Amino acid sequence: MHPMQTIAVRAARAAGQTIIRAFAELDKVEVTAKGINDYVTNVDKEAEAAITYQIRKSYPDHTIIGEETGENKGENSEYVWIVDPLDGTNNFVKGIPHFAVSIAVQYKGKTEVAVVYDPIRDELFSAVRGKGAKFNDFRMRVTKQNDLSDAIIATGFPFKAKQHTETYMKIFSEIFTQCADVRRAGSAALDLAYVGAGRVDGFFEIGLKPWDIAAGELIVREAGGTVTDFTGNHGYMTSGNIIAGSPKATSIIVKTARPLLSEALKR
Repeated sequence: MHPMQTIAVRAARAAGQTIIRAFAELDKVEVTAKGINDYVTNVDKEAEAAITYQIRKSYPDHTIIGEETGENKGENSEYVWIVDPLDGTNNFVKGIPHFAVSIAVQYKGKTEVAVVYDPIRDELFSAVRGKGAKFNDFRMRVTKQNDLSDAIIATGFPFKAKQHTETYMKIFSEIFTQCADVRRAGSAALDLAYVGAGRVDGFFEIGLKPWDIAAGELIVREAGGTVTDFTGNHGYMTSGNIIAGSPKATSIIVKTARPLLSEALKR
């Protein structure tokens, strides 16, 4: 195993233990609002601290960017860890057992290692650039979906960016009429991991943050999938607007979405 993958897995499992303990006693979890429809709990912060501790033990000079603590700069800024300690906080707070830990490692701007860990199901999705993607210890691949007629497509509503609701609903309506069904489960990291594992055929969402997608997008690509923004380009880490899936499914979703984009989403 890649040395940084070993540490990423160890960190994700440590965070997972923190999350599982708290999930058993949700009445004790402290919830505060960061913004509109954007919540953080003491568990997010404790899980991020557990991840940072594991990384710092082995790589004290690397930079860590966490959803909750922001940028924790190290002396060697060529290596950057992008961390979401609890992707799916709203699910967690409501007692819905669907959320994940997401950790990505970038070297000179390229993602080299990715881990998405579901502590409820003890499912580990991982990838190393150029080495493929794995579900637990088994190689995984995206589906061979050539059209959307019997495809299951995952998505997330733009609940933090409701100014895009009208455009999103137009795209959703067009995709829904073409595919077999749609899933909206509440964790972008797991949606992308599920694309990589072939559980869903494609995924699209507007307005995500880098820590939501940094690990999942490498997992999809290393599983043989395609990841683009809504214009078919590769600006999704900046814009947060992402489409992923089997190569053909991604192409069809981009082709469907592109004519419906508002000016704000074409940038």
